[in-house]
Amino acid sequence: MTDPHAITDIAALEALYGQTNPMSIAKETPVLTPAYRAWIEAAPFFALASIGPGGLDCSPRGDAPGQFFAIEDDSTLLVPDRRGNNRLDTLKNIVADPRIALLFLVPGIPECVRINGRGTVTADPALLARFAVNGKEPATVLRVHIDAVYYQCARALIRSRLWDPAAQYAASDLPTAGQLVRSAVADFDAESYDAALRPRQMGSLY
Repeated sequence: MTDPHAITDIAALEALYGQTNPMSIAKETPVLTPAYRAWIEAAPFFALASIGPGGLDCSPRGDAPGQFFAIEDDSTLLVPDRRGNNRLDTLKNIVADPRIALLFLVPGIPECVRINGRGTVTADPALLARFAVNGKEPATVLRVHIDAVYYQCARALIRSRLWDPAAQYAASDLPTAGQLVRSAVADFDAESYDAALRPRQMGSLY
C-alpha cells in the first residue's frame, strides 16, 4: 500500500523540521578533544553500526573501562573483539565496507557521544597481546579511524527513563533468551538452554 504522506526528498523533509540548530553543527569535531576523550574513557559500552553486502548491523560492545578500548591517538581508537557467537556480522561488514558509527553510553549519564568513521580489522600479534585478559587474547582488534565526534543531547534517554531505577524491568517480565530462540525454532529446548546460559556466558567472557 502506497503512503500518500511519505517523504521522498530532502527539501520536503527539511521543510517539516525548520532550521538546524547551529550548536548541533558546532559541537562536532574531526578528532577527540580532551573533553570528548575524558567522556568516552569512562564509557563501558557502545553500540557499533556497520553496513555491508548483507545489509546493516548494529551490535553491542562492552567491557570494563581501561580494557574496553584504547586511544591510539586523537583520531584513532583500538577496540578488541571479545568473545561472542562468531556470526561476525559486524566484522564481515567492515571488511567489505569500512564505514561505521559508534554510540557511547555511560551509566547514569543522559547524554551520549557519537563517533562516525572507518574501521579496519587487524590480527596484529602485538595488539592482540596488548588486549589480553586473564591470559586470553581477542581474535582480532578493530582500528577505528575517526571522522567526526559529537555529543547527543539527553532528550532520548530522559524520555525513555533508561537510567531511572523505577523504570527497570525484572527478568521475569520478559521472554527469556531460550524462549526467544524457541519462537524461531519450534522444537528448541528453551528450558535447558536458559539453565546453562548464564554460567556459560560468565565462563567465556574473554
